[in-house]
Amino acid sequence: MQKILSYMRRAINEFDLIQDGDRIAVGVSGGKDSLALLMGLIRLRSFIGIDYSVTAVTLDPCFGGVEGDYIAVEKLCKEAGVEYILERTRIGEIVFDVRKEEHPCSLCAKLRRGALHNAAKKAGCNKAALGHHFNDAVETFMMNLFIEGRIGCFAPKSYLDRRDITIIRPLVFAPESEIRRAVKRSGIEVVKSACPVDGHTKREEMKNFLAERERADHGFTDRIFGAMRRSGIDGWGIKENSEKGEESL
Repeated sequence: MQKILSYMRRAINEFDLIQDGDRIAVGVSGGKDSLALLMGLIRLRSFIGIDYSVTAVTLDPCFGGVEGDYIAVEKLCKEAGVEYILERTRIGEIVFDVRKEEHPCSLCAKLRRGALHNAAKKAGCNKAALGHHFNDAVETFMMNLFIEGRIGCFAPKSYLDRRDITIIRPLVFAPESEIRRAVKRSGIEVVKSACPVDGHTKREEMKNFLAERERADHGFTDRIFGAMRRSGIDGWGIKENSEKGEESL
């Protein structure tokens, strides 16, 4: 996990993600990214020099009307001494049974974000942390460009005034391959996604496209990420006095 902690510390410092007194609700789906985020935030508290607390929040979509098994996540939180909140929702039913979405990811993500914001506020948290990583950022930028015809991406940090909560993404510098490796080496048990379209989405198509381009042209994704940072879109601007070359991994 050492590399992941380094990536997270860099993001926290560069984008000013966490301050003393913050109470952070970590969205934990049970996948590798959210678990790496949770464990990273827990471990960073001991040496980063910022006084903050962590609460893990799982929102079970109950796909197919079946409750998910998150015992492994609950056990992990108990061992780490972190509060764990599990909320069963109707998100799966709304997306697939009621709305019958042809492209369900957008609505699902919107409903999950809203539920997380509500759960965070209910738990007394002022920030919510999401597990989006380096590859997610590049994929989102390219999907917005290719599919929607616009230049944009999610922000490393954003304040939602209607909810009075700040969304932070401490993993944005961490490559997915490093996260996968860290979780495997740490022996953290991952909860397999029960989503009916898992692995068959537009994001998966973009992931495969970028992987193919990377194999043919090493550094392709790094250059896209560097362009995002140099352009300064959506809060991705490079901090003044940053070390030369820090805009790319």
